[in-house]
Amino acid sequence: MTGVLTTDHPAWHHYADGACARAVQAGSGLWVMSYGSHGLRVDCVQGGEDIKPSFVVTDPADLPAAAPAALRTGLTQLGVSQRLANPRLWDAITTAILRQVVRADQARKLYRTWCSTYGTTLDGPFGPLAVAPDHTRVLSLPEDSFSAIGAKFHRTALQAAAEHYEQHHKTWEHLDAAALVTALTAIPRIGPWTARAAAADFTGDFSIYPHDDLAVRTWAGQIAPDYPWPDKKDKAFGPLWTGWAADNPTALHTLTLATLTWGAHAS
Repeated sequence: MTGVLTTDHPAWHHYADGACARAVQAGSGLWVMSYGSHGLRVDCVQGGEDIKPSFVVTDPADLPAAAPAALRTGLTQLGVSQRLANPRLWDAITTAILRQVVRADQARKLYRTWCSTYGTTLDGPFGPLAVAPDHTRVLSLPEDSFSAIGAKFHRTALQAAAEHYEQHHKTWEHLDAAALVTALTAIPRIGPWTARAAAADFTGDFSIYPHDDLAVRTWAGQIAPDYPWPDKKDKAFGPLWTGWAADNPTALHTLTLATLTWGAHAS
């Protein structure tokens, strides 16, 4: 692998020596990914290899020319990146829901507790890793199971998503990113932000990500601190960000994902 590995998803665990690892479900298989001095390894440790995880390559050469020079310089220095396109739509939906109304560090902790408590735990190269419980497990959990791990607020959204996923996932998994966003917003308590975050994670298309996300704002501000960014509560950020890419979805994807990668990566 060249360049850097994007590790924005909370399933990525980072270790003291700079290595990172993640467990993921793809098709009928459970996979462990590890990245360190040995490079990137992707190993199927349980089940079948019918669907292999794939990575989305993002090249800063595709950044929009209209973006601030300091921002483009910082992202270009990062280099080419690769990000796992989440092979499990249910995990992408779960992750986006657990990010609702909590800070990024809290969401990361909550997601990992959710997976280790109710999901499947695997032996990783540097310690235990876990994948999220499937939708049928979520439907069977009693109400106090959500409260027990700090997910009381998210219970109704997770259960509604599980019910809709059971009915529609075979169709959803073949939709393009924009159509998937529309489909997911039909789920109670799934708004545009959550739908866009989930769809981007699953499809790997960050042109439809919620571009005024706090993470995007934060990292952009750190990359180009002298640029007059809109205040965090100023709704002008989204139109400003998308406007630099004009009608070029590749440029918008690159700008957004490269910025998220700048804030969370291994190299």
